[in-house]
Amino acid sequence: MSIVKSLSVGNGDMFYIKHGTSNFSIIDCCMNDDVEEDIVAEIKREKAGKSVTRFISTHPDDDHIRGLEYLDNEIDILNFYCVENETTKEDETDDFKHYCELRDSSKAFHIYRGCRRKWMNETDDDEHGSSGIHILWPYTEHDAYKEELSRAKEGGDPNNISPIVQYSLSGGVTMVWMGDLGEDFMNSIIDEVEFSKTSVLFAPHHGRKSGTVPDKWLEVMDPDIIVIGEADSQHLNYYDGRQTITQNSAGNIIFDCSAGKIHIHVSSSTYTVLYLENEDIDDYDDDHYYIGTLNLPG
Repeated sequence: MSIVKSLSVGNGDMFYIKHGTSNFSIIDCCMNDDVEEDIVAEIKREKAGKSVTRFISTHPDDDHIRGLEYLDNEIDILNFYCVENETTKEDETDDFKHYCELRDSSKAFHIYRGCRRKWMNETDDDEHGSSGIHILWPYTEHDAYKEELSRAKEGGDPNNISPIVQYSLSGGVTMVWMGDLGEDFMNSIIDEVEFSKTSVLFAPHHGRKSGTVPDKWLEVMDPDIIVIGEADSQHLNYYDGRQTITQNSAGNIIFDCSAGKIHIHVSSSTYTVLYLENEDIDDYDDDHYYIGTLNLPG
């Protein structure tokens, strides 16, 4: 079993996975001064007892790395996962400078389609196990991807250097993150990414229409739930006809994953959906309320 949490951090992204093995993964970082102490205290508490902790950075925009320096100072990031890049910015924040230090350090592991690493997606002993994380994109020799790397190097928008990250639990959940990939770019690589049936898709670019996932990908993934992020509501694609959770309304979202089931809890006591089964599960804690269970296809 594992716990996946999508933190409600406003217009930004931050997630963690408390694996059933001795792994703990953090995906992106977006913390303002008024919440960073509480969030980091939670991360320290949840990763206690885990011997392998990794930070996965989708791309170095402020809403995905805000508070990174503070986080690193507090937990000492030893495994920093990012695509190989030379992104520059005209206005460099302290967190962007810290991103570059980690990116260019010996702590960095550069991710790409099909990459393998001990305890990320392979293991040779029973001590740590595997995290079940696989990278579906980028293919680093693709011309469109190379163009995006060059644009980011010249100070342009780095959204489209985002990797596609898949987390899967044997006999259970499959989740996909896409950072801030844009619709036009996704369509330019539409035949280059191999997806499989997906339980939970975190809509790219915080659920904005500009990050609409191509229909061809949705048909293959057939996500049971699409999580729509916290962009301004007028910019959101609500994926009509799909089962969704909208984080603007739900707040924090906790996915309690076990074989064949995902029990879902949110921090809004009034948020409901109609498509989940009610299995009378206790609330996760005093701050997160059970809204139902997704029973996964056998």
